[in-house]
Amino acid sequence: MLYRPKFDDLYRTYTRAFHLEVQDSYGVASENEQLQRFLGGEPTTYPEDWQQWDAFVKEVTDAGASIQRLRVVTEPHSDYTRFLLHHTDRNVAAGEYVRYLPRQNVSSDAYTVDDWWLFDDAVLAFSIFTPDGEWAGGAITEDPVLVGRCVEVRDQLWPLGIEFETYLRGQG
Repeated sequence: MLYRPKFDDLYRTYTRAFHLEVQDSYGVASENEQLQRFLGGEPTTYPEDWQQWDAFVKEVTDAGASIQRLRVVTEPHSDYTRFLLHHTDRNVAAGEYVRYLPRQNVSSDAYTVDDWWLFDDAVLAFSIFTPDGEWAGGAITEDPVLVGRCVEVRDQLWPLGIEFETYLRGQG
């Protein structure tokens, strides 16, 4: 297991990071207040931990790294994925390449049930969450079979994903 800040060093060590997200809700306590405001139609602010993430993304992408994020989502969206969609423009502005893939457009056999990060097709980090939905760290492996499977998943799904701006326009 790697925890912050050692997990963050992976982004500084490798030049390409790919993140697969497959959950429709994460239940992160630090997001609850803003999620409830969003659901109530009230103005929201960007959660502080997300602001820190964006600053970090800007740092590593300005240094030449590439960060891709693919969200496999159920449509119609859960409350949580609608909330994420509302704020994803900040991820993109920070330097991430974000795509959405409607779950009904791909077989469940084509992706994994876990979220993970893939660094330079060499290191795989499975996202580990606490029972209440908080990110707990990354379970790291360089096992060539696991890494190879995730490279295949990325290579198959990334081209099917819809770029954030295009996907957002289609939601209106």
